[in-house]
Parts: sequence; structure tokens; C-alpha cells
Amino acid sequence: MGKAKNPRRVADNEAMAKTRMLRTSPQKLNLVAQMIRGKKVDKALTDLTFSNKRVAQDVKKCLQSAIANAENNHNLDVDELIVAEAWVGKNLVMKRGRPRARGRFGKIMKPFSEITIKVRQVEEQA
Repeated sequence: MGKAKNPRRVADNEAMAKTRMLRTSPQKLNLVAQMIRGKKVDKALTDLTFSNKRVAQDVKKCLQSAIANAENNHNLDVDELIVAEAWVGKNLVMKRGRPRARGRFGKIMKPFSEITIKVRQVEEQA
């Protein structure tokens, strides 16, 4: 008697990857996530490669991980993958500060965020 196998969190034609503790605000990260939602993975990788946003390289690494998961763990065809979902979440916030005039204290918040990318295999319409 063993424990029952956990059900998959994604469908049979999907794979996902998650990156935590990205040193940027969720608002800035969401701008990059919006850029790739719904696109084919090769087009999304190209957009991230040539993006001027600093966090785009971390998002590209997460997308490459999702593609590798799809290929190696779920036997999906890389040429038929699209970015089905890309969502952003908050993570911890480091609180720092700076002394200001008249005995006050200026708060400096250093937020972290996380991104989850789900890729889906869709058959191309010929």
C-alpha cells in the first residue's frame, strides 16, 4: 500500500515553470509578462532577447525552463508551443530606510516578485 500519486497541476498538453525571488516590483515584471502572453514560444524568446527591460533576461530564463519541461518531462513538440499563461505574484519586501531632515526617516521598500509561465501545445492550422 502506497500513497496515491498526486494529480498533475497542469493539463496533458501543458507544462509550466516558476521563478521566485526576482528582485523587481510585480508591476514592472507584469509589463514584461504582458509582452509574451499568447505568443508562440520562439517569438516570445526573440522579444525577450531584444527587450530593454532588465528583468526580461530572468523571464527568458523562466520561459526556457518551461520549454525544457515541456520537451523533456511531458514529451511535447517545441515547435507547437505557445505561452498560454504568464502571471506575476508578490514575494517578500526588504524594508530599508534613510535618515531625513528634522529627525524623520524615509522608508525605502525593495520588493521581490515571482513569475509563473505555462506553455501549451496547440496544433497549427494548415
